[in-house]
Amino acid sequence: MAQKPEPEPNPATSSSSIPVPSGEQDMATKSTMIPATSWFTPKRLLAIFCVINMLNYLDRGAIASNGVNGHRETCTGGTCKSGSGIQGDFNLNNFEDGVLSSAFMVGLLLASPIFASLSKSVNPFRLIGVGLTVWTIATLCCGLSFDFWSITFCRMLVGVGEASFISLAAPFIDDNAPVAQKTVWLSIFYMCIPGGYALGYVYGGLVGSHFGWRYAFWVEAVLMLPFAILGFVMKPLQLKGFVPSDSMKVSALETVPLGAQDVEASNGNNEAHEPSKPKCRCKVLNQFSIFLKDMKALLSEKVYVVNVLGYIAYNFVIGAYSYWGPKAGYSIYNMTNADMIFGGITIVCGILGTLAGGFALDYMTNTLSNAFKLLSFTTLVGGAFCFGAFVFKSMYGFLAFFAIGELLVFATQGPVNYVCLHSVKPSLRPLSMAMSTVAIHIFGDVPSSPLVGVVQDNINNWRTTALILTTIFFPAAAIWFIGIFLHSVDKFDEDSEHQVSRVEGASTTTAPLLEEKTRETLPFSQSQEC
Repeated sequence: MAQKPEPEPNPATSSSSIPVPSGEQDMATKSTMIPATSWFTPKRLLAIFCVINMLNYLDRGAIASNGVNGHRETCTGGTCKSGSGIQGDFNLNNFEDGVLSSAFMVGLLLASPIFASLSKSVNPFRLIGVGLTVWTIATLCCGLSFDFWSITFCRMLVGVGEASFISLAAPFIDDNAPVAQKTVWLSIFYMCIPGGYALGYVYGGLVGSHFGWRYAFWVEAVLMLPFAILGFVMKPLQLKGFVPSDSMKVSALETVPLGAQDVEASNGNNEAHEPSKPKCRCKVLNQFSIFLKDMKALLSEKVYVVNVLGYIAYNFVIGAYSYWGPKAGYSIYNMTNADMIFGGITIVCGILGTLAGGFALDYMTNTLSNAFKLLSFTTLVGGAFCFGAFVFKSMYGFLAFFAIGELLVFATQGPVNYVCLHSVKPSLRPLSMAMSTVAIHIFGDVPSSPLVGVVQDNINNWRTTALILTTIFFPAAAIWFIGIFLHSVDKFDEDSEHQVSRVEGASTTTAPLLEEKTRETLPFSQSQEC
């Protein structure tokens, strides 16, 4: 007898109104949004991610501090002063010292696109847990290193561990932020970059000088360990634009005509006895073809490309500042406590500047065009103040101008990442963040630290070196200025017609996390099978 077809559920209808058997409901909700009774709210998600981000950048600041990085043995007039820190223990020249910073980035660059691609077949929340575990072990090993090559390899692994978090954290935050405060939430997250660096300077200076540079890395590993464990024990979240595999299986079962499930199950049992190697090879090739297709789509977005080009030039300067700043300040202005001074300026101006940039863009209305206006203006004026700072012969004049300059240039952190997330469709956001990270490091701060070291080795004048470096802010401002005139469309909701709609009035901070989804109607274009 022919059965009367059941009406299809409306995707825009709340999932709670759809009757689903309890077993299938458990499968559909597994690895998606957490239940309403959980303590894990969007604000707590933001807080946890901020602490993790702070620890990541505290590590970068610590290795750049004079207490951890140290200096080589110096001899003047027949009197030799013993070296200290990593540079002194391993007798590194400035180029080798700069390579330590770049080695970290190599691991970050290689692993970022891999984690972004895996996010389509493995839950992104679990990938963050894997990355933080690698980071913890690698940081612990940095404190056990015995020569230049061993610490270089460990720094590469630290970069690999951080790659998953850098690629995936921002999309999670953007998903759960209130609509009218998305840039502010991103700015709160990214203010941990200057804040972490600054704390790293101070932390490295105190721990390195009192206990030795190795203890700085060991303490970092202990602090990150609870968050690495948390990535595995907590119920994972799912990103906008992605459908968990369990949910897909339920949807597939529901579309099979009645009486056909037995045949499907029989086929599945036969498949279980087939060789797995061809299937695995097929999955790898399919994953690679998806990656190439996504990369082509990403590079076709002119707004995204222009944004990243400006970000590269900007990060070239910021990366070199963060690594060589304390050493340059010590040389130019005889700052005996350069770690503390640079740390203090960076943490105050970095936090205030980053938050101000987020509030400013949301106040202007967070559009892509307004973001480019803010990026170009703050970078131009901030770069001019930083350039003027290094012209001053007085340390107090330098500190005043440099503080204003940093306040302005750090206002870019929220807007530049807002553009990265909203200039592409949701399913491309992890890859957009990963490739942005790859680009700004491989063309930005990876070459800048060694190159500045080479320039300084040849010029032997930190003031001139700093002035040459600072001029690169101006091309960055010019590139972002071009972005104002590009045709830009916010693509945050481009995939929404394929998904269960979000709760209306998403200005509440807990809607996305507390919304339980029992069905997903998005066709999984990134299939795991050939």
